[in-house]
Amino acid sequence: MTPKIVVANWIHPEVMEVLRPHGNVEVNLEREPWPRDELIRRCQGATALMSFMTEWVDEPFLAACPDLRMIACALKGYDNYDIEACRRRRVCLSIVPDLLTDPTAELTVGLMIALGRRILAADRFLRSGAFHGWKPHFYGTGLAGSLVGILGMGAVGKAVATRLQGFGCRICYHDAKPPTETMDALPSARPMPLGELLAAADYVVVCLPIAPGTVHLITAEALARMKSGALLVNTGRGSVVDEEAVAAALAAGHLGGYAADVFEMEDWARPDRRHDIPPGLLAQADRTILTAHIGSAVDVVRREIAMEAARNIVQFLSGQRPQGALVAA
Repeated sequence: MTPKIVVANWIHPEVMEVLRPHGNVEVNLEREPWPRDELIRRCQGATALMSFMTEWVDEPFLAACPDLRMIACALKGYDNYDIEACRRRRVCLSIVPDLLTDPTAELTVGLMIALGRRILAADRFLRSGAFHGWKPHFYGTGLAGSLVGILGMGAVGKAVATRLQGFGCRICYHDAKPPTETMDALPSARPMPLGELLAAADYVVVCLPIAPGTVHLITAEALARMKSGALLVNTGRGSVVDEEAVAAALAAGHLGGYAADVFEMEDWARPDRRHDIPPGLLAQADRTILTAHIGSAVDVVRREIAMEAARNIVQFLSGQRPQGALVAA
């Protein structure tokens, strides 16, 4: 019997063509994700699902889709997916581990520059009609000579640090787990206890996933330890940062600015997560840059991410272990 393959979000036509010879493909043609109930309905009788960060796969989801044998995640961070539930139900689960690193690192550096140099505030000022030529205002923080503290020296943290070397930054980092790869390419980067890093850094950059010990690592107390006027950038996971505490630190004038591409409301794995972005954070327009989770939103990169997820499905349906498998059926 021809297997049914469900694709939960829009993908490039080239990716659909890779899947079509291997099953009956039912794909979301819109740019909005299906609601959970709708996705469950469409997965009835499906053998394989290509899913994204918008999906939350847990025991109840798998129980409602008993024919699923393969879930190919078009993503790197899989905290929205219950690994043990997949293992218990013998559902193969795969990810795309490598393709998101470079575009996320690029965006991180872009957010640092835009936040430090107050680019959005200056843009709004000009568009208001108030600009009539140079004046001594919108002074900000440059990268050259700044001490940048990176939380999490995994692939993205290393990629950010590598790029910052070209700007003349000094790099320190904190990671509860020692880096698994050599740091030879970053000879000047030095490890530092969290408290010392927060107190010393001009920029604190969050590159951490959700894991035991990282949820709300940046609390009101942690923010208070940061030097006055320091800047905080989060491209790891929203829940590493207490967004209400960030809003309060901005309002008090202690935190110089906050840029984020990830938000607590996205972290489905937290039953107690927020379901919105704090209004107090949104109100700080001149000292925040908040982007709509565009870390990997480079067209050729997103196409290749979906393409690799499709290859994982094809490998599974061909009786092979998918290249990106975390759980083998």
